[in-house]
Amino acid sequence: MIELKDINKSYGNKKVIDHLDLIIPDGQILAIVGPSGGGKTTLLRTLAGLETAESGTFLLDGQPFDPSDTKQDQVVGVVFQDFQLFPHLSVLDNITIGPRLVLKEDKETYLKKARNLASLLGIEELLDNYPFQLSGGQKQRLAIARAMAMDPRVLAYDEPTSALDPELRQQVEKLILDLKADGVTQIVVTHDLVFAENIADELLKVEPIS
Repeated sequence: MIELKDINKSYGNKKVIDHLDLIIPDGQILAIVGPSGGGKTTLLRTLAGLETAESGTFLLDGQPFDPSDTKQDQVVGVVFQDFQLFPHLSVLDNITIGPRLVLKEDKETYLKKARNLASLLGIEELLDNYPFQLSGGQKQRLAIARAMAMDPRVLAYDEPTSALDPELRQQVEKLILDLKADGVTQIVVTHDLVFAENIADELLKVEPIS
């Protein structure tokens, strides 16, 4: 379980996160919804250690942790809105680059993990392909596999249905719910309230701070 206590974040004089308390139980889906400027992505980036909170405490299973500490195991893995795949690397190499270079796993371990994740996410036939050869939905599955390969406690998505047609949105819904059935704890940042209500165990509605 991840717990946030009294988290605050500002950009200059602009308060973005104000004394936030939040609990994210293991195996559940939290959807963070609200308009642009409400702090959804900032909260996600702060949880992932890509932004630093000015004050407050982060707890993992009751023990304090610093999301920005690169020397500890990754707690939150992010699937970015634009995927941020490496175009010059194959699907397999995109999945394995983190476990190989950051986690320092041996070849047998990271290859087995990559193949298992590719099978779980339905891209096992695409391991030799490159990102430009993939559809939007396949790129998203690859981005999820790459994030999961780092063994995070929580998988987080920034606007996963942005610019997707209704059929692809339903596929993303199913994928997120399938991962929940496998015990994956997930955070979804979205402006799409209907999508959020379809997948979430809990909704956190945020608004810009005046």
